[in-house]
Amino acid sequence: MEQIATFHTHFGALTFQKKLRALGDSAAMMPVPRALSASCGTCVKFGMDFDPAMADEDLDAVYAVEGSGKYRLLFQNEEE
Repeated sequence: MEQIATFHTHFGALTFQKKLRALGDSAAMMPVPRALSASCGTCVKFGMDFDPAMADEDLDAVYAVEGSGKYRLLFQNEEE
């Protein structure tokens, strides 16, 4: 399942992408889709199953990609 993670900072997105790539995922940084919003405007699209233990303070939310322009919230970070 494809997923999108949004972040509070560009650095958070870059760090998350590097972490996923080290685990063998082909994670890619991209602009946040218009249907979603994020503080920094950058997200990471990835295929690996998301585990809440992967979250840090920069992660905002994780969404499942359910089709063209459709997303389902999987995780909302409560740390702020």
